[in-house]
Amino acid sequence: MLSRARTELLRALGPEGLVDAAAVVGLFNAIDRVADATGIPLEAEKAQASADFRAALGLDCLAVGARL
Repeated sequence: MLSRARTELLRALGPEGLVDAAAVVGLFNAIDRVADATGIPLEAEKAQASADFRAALGLDCLAVGARL
C-alpha cells in the first residue's frame, strides 16, 4: 500500500516535486520540534480542537509548564 502511494505521488508530482514535498515535510518536522522544545504554547483554538485526543493519548502530562 505504501509502495503504491509513493509511486502515485511520484507520478503526480514528478521527481522534482517529490523532492520539494519531502523537504517541506522535513522542515515542518524540524520547526515543530523547535517550537515544542522552546515551550511555545499551543494556540487556544488548537488546544480546544485537540483536547479529546490529547487526553485519550495522555499527551497533556508531557507539556511541562505549558498552558493548554
